[in-house]
Amino acid sequence: QVQLVESGGGLVQPGGSLRLSCAASGFTFRLYPMSWVRQAPEKGLEWVSGISADSKSTRYADSVKGRFTIFRDNDKNTLYLQMNSLKPDDTAVYYCAKYPSPASPVAITTTAFNSWGQGTQVTVSS
Repeated sequence: QVQLVESGGGLVQPGGSLRLSCAASGFTFRLYPMSWVRQAPEKGLEWVSGISADSKSTRYADSVKGRFTIFRDNDKNTLYLQMNSLKPDDTAVYYCAKYPSPASPVAITTTAFNSWGQGTQVTVSS
């Protein structure tokens, strides 16, 4: 049974930083591309970033490019999102998501995933 458990969210001031983690189990983590998706209050899902299984390919939404970094530790079965220079517009619930197949491209999508975590709240406010 696939499990994805996010952690690391919280309240941070504008300009601050947070690092999110996603602990994965129930599948061979090192074989699958992964992604972060967020949902702001009263808004739809927004794809944030994705990473290939071997970490050689990463992609970012324009809204976070240059501020967020996605990375993974396949030995620890953990996905991360380092978020710097946070803005109030980054306030959202952040989810990690598993692409459906090891052959899946790191696509910009919110509908292709077959497994999601429960989410972690990030609030950027002074």
